[in-house]
This record gives sequence, structure tokens and C-alpha cells, in this order.
Amino acid sequence: MNLPAPRGAALLAAAAAGVLQALALAWPDGGQPLWWLQLLSLGVLAGLLQRQARPRAAAVLGWTFATAWLTGTFWWLFISMHVYGGLAAPLAAAAVLLLAGFLALYYALAAFLWRRGATGRPARDAALFAGLWLGAELLRGTLFTGFPWGAGGYAHTDGPLAALAPWIGVYGITAVAAWLACLLAQLASPSARGRRSYRVAVLAGAGLLAACNAQTWLAAPPPAGGKLRVALLQGNIPQDEKFESGSGVPLALQWYGRHLGDADAQLVVAPETAIPLLPDQLPDGYLDALRASFAHGSRAALLGIPLGNFQAGYTNSVLGFAPGAATYRYDKHHLVPFGEFIPPLFKWFTRMMNIPLGDFNRGAVVQPSFAWAGQRLAPNICYEDLFGEELGKRFADPAGAPTIFVNMSNIAWFGDTVAIPQHLQISRMRALEFQRPMIRATNTGATAIIDRFGRVTRELPRLTRGVLVGEVEGGTNLTPFARWVSRLGLAPLWILAALAALAAARRRLPGPQP
Repeated sequence: MNLPAPRGAALLAAAAAGVLQALALAWPDGGQPLWWLQLLSLGVLAGLLQRQARPRAAAVLGWTFATAWLTGTFWWLFISMHVYGGLAAPLAAAAVLLLAGFLALYYALAAFLWRRGATGRPARDAALFAGLWLGAELLRGTLFTGFPWGAGGYAHTDGPLAALAPWIGVYGITAVAAWLACLLAQLASPSARGRRSYRVAVLAGAGLLAACNAQTWLAAPPPAGGKLRVALLQGNIPQDEKFESGSGVPLALQWYGRHLGDADAQLVVAPETAIPLLPDQLPDGYLDALRASFAHGSRAALLGIPLGNFQAGYTNSVLGFAPGAATYRYDKHHLVPFGEFIPPLFKWFTRMMNIPLGDFNRGAVVQPSFAWAGQRLAPNICYEDLFGEELGKRFADPAGAPTIFVNMSNIAWFGDTVAIPQHLQISRMRALEFQRPMIRATNTGATAIIDRFGRVTRELPRLTRGVLVGEVEGGTNLTPFARWVSRLGLAPLWILAALAALAAARRRLPGPQP
């Protein structure tokens, strides 16, 4: 496909590679990530780009790849908008495609700049590709509140590059993967293979993979001391009944109320909006009775519930009850556009959907952890665990840093789809980055216990009603990633991406590579 412009074959190849990139994040049969497929599919794109004569043609290929990749990654948004939101199917499908196409513009820009700035020197071009791809991922993950779901680095929770997570985080892994993918693509070029600098880069890449596979950099941190026995509740309340007063609401109040009171564990966790009513809508004395059941003894609870009222505003929140302690509260900070807050100029769109409690107020970025049984438990709600740079701010004070993350989610909006294992991989990456366990209580799955090495130690079957009981041990050390991201955020990575963009703007390639 040595083509001067992105004709049909090249466009088809880019789209197919994009679909494979989506499948690499969580293979549909089992949900496992496939790190090698992520490298291979991105390598196909890099090979297509280096055969283009014009930057504009490269941009079209980059956009095609990314649109296919992102559509294949979060196609399940269609279910939330059409099945549960009531939006007409054509409009819901168009909304998913428009979102994917818009976010794909970042990758089109990266492809344009790479084709414009490539020097024909393979080792340098691979580094340039990594920096620009990193910039595209950062743009997608931060602009307009960010939507980084399905970043390429999440395909590597089970691969050799997982050893890099405590050092450079998921975005850093994404950049390293892009570098390796571009080196892989250049294997097809005789002129590249003949360059000494390229051979050195390939050897460096192979050495990096070998070292990471041995996990020589992932030293076992000291434990926090003592174990916490937890009970994670999965109510499996159907989403189309969850807010219905005649079905889902009484079921939730009865089931979660009973198991919060009866579960035999030091900590009981109920998922996001497990109690689907605002406090003034609850039966008289319901919340007080729950609180009283944890006023004495050796048990505590974290409970997902909306707080506030329709007049003053409401929050997507967590309440914590523990003996001898004031009621703990956490309010979700990073809200989901359209589902939890309405972006400017889009009220007309949200009015077309039936989404209850759709305009929450935000909590602060950094909020205190829930102290219990010698652990500091840091809640995050639903897709807040996508934003490792925000979770990282909680590590600025090592003495108060979390020892355990607690994710409380309701993925029932997206049905029995690949969204469930995708979200599990995201939580696993956070555990790897900070070497902190993540316990997950969800409505329909994946309710799981993840240890501080990102391994799933226990998990409930999805779409079942049950209680997952197990033990978790916290972490106390600070990983290199936790140290720098807590102080600098993503600034070091932004600098690398900006340097790559600057380098691309100063160079031109005379023609396509053989």
C-alpha cells in the first residue's frame, strides 16, 4: 500500500486497525486486554502514515483510525442514550459517531504533524511519533473536562509495560507503546533497518520489554499492616427500574438496607446511588436507622447516595458510617457530561432523554479519606478512576495519603457489554500506578477486589445479585508516579508532547518512505 494519498485500501486498513485497537483494550470473549494487539494495530497505522506523501493525507488516515477505534471502544453509549435515555436510535447512533469523530481530530492532528515533521531518520521519527501520540491522548483526556476512556495504555495492564505504571502512569505507557509501534512499523523498511541508530533503538525497545517482563522495577512495597475484611454489595437493580417508585426503588431500599445491616465484615460498601432517592424523599427514619446500625461494634460502611435537594442542588455522594465518628461525606468531583451535568448550549439535547438526577453539583478535587481500622479509604465514583492525575493529588501529603481506593459505580446504564471489563482494566491501572488496592462495589459489575499489584483477587459474576467478601491489604509507600503527579500533575508529559509538536513544526520530509 505504497500510496501517495489515502485511497480506499489505505482507508480500509486504517479503519480495520482502529477496530483492532478497540478490541485490544478488552477482548469481548473474557474481557482481557491484549497488549501485543495494541502494539500491532498502532504499528499498522504508523506504517500507513510513513507511506503518505502529504500531511493532509496522513491526517485523514489518523482520523479514520481513531474514529473506528473510539467508536469500537465506547459504542455502548448508544445503550444509555437509546435504551435507557429514550433517545431515538438514529440520533443515539449519530451522537456516538459524532463524539468519536470529534475526539479523533486530536489524532488527525498528531498524524498531520508527524508526517510534516518526520525526518526520514527512523529512530528520531519513532520518538516524534510517540510524543505527538502522547499529546493527542492528553488532549482527549483533559479538554472539555476530558473523556480518556479507552486510552491505549489500558491494553497493557497484563503486559510487560505494566511494570512502568508506578513510574510514568498510563499516559507514559501510551507514549512508550507508540514508540514501540512505530519501530515495529519501520521493520518493513530496508533503509530503516540499515541505519545503525535504528538498530540501537530496536535493541533498546527489546531490552525494555524484556526488563519490564521480568518486572525488575516493580519492587514489592511494604504492607500497611493488618488486613481489612470487606463486604462489597452488588444489587443488580435493572437500570430501567432503578428509579421507578413501584419496582426498583423499594427493591433497592430493602435489599441494600438488609445487607448493610447484616454483612459480616469490618467494612461494607454499597455502590453508586445504591439508595436512589434524595434524603427528603426517603421513608421517615430510613437513613437514621442505617446510621444507627454502625454506631457501635466493629463495622463501618460506605454508601452511595445522592445528597441535597432540587431547590439548592444535589451531589452524587458517598456517606460513611463508623462507630464513634461523625458521618463521613464524599461528593463526586469529575462529573459525566450529559449524564451528570449539562454542558453549555446542550440543554436541548439532554431534554430529549429521560435521565433522572442529570445535573449534579461538583465536589472538591481533594477531599479527606475515610479513616477506619487503620486504613485511609479514598472513595471515587464511577469514571472518576479514569483521572489518575486527580486521584494523585490526594498523595501530596504522604502522611494522609490513601492506603486503599474504593470505586463505587453503576455501569448498568451500558448493559451487559464490554464497558464492564473495560472499567475493570481502568481500576487495575490505578492500582498499578499508585500500588494501592482498589475495591469495587458496583450495581451490575465488575464488583471486585484488586490488590496493589493490579491483580484481581476476587470478583462477583456480573449481572448477579450478591455480596463479595474478602480481605484487602493497603499500601503505604509512594510510587515515583504518585510523587511527581501529586505535585506537578501531567505537566511533565505535556512538556514532552509540546516539544514533539515544536519539532514537527520545524521540519519537513521530502517524500514518502519506501
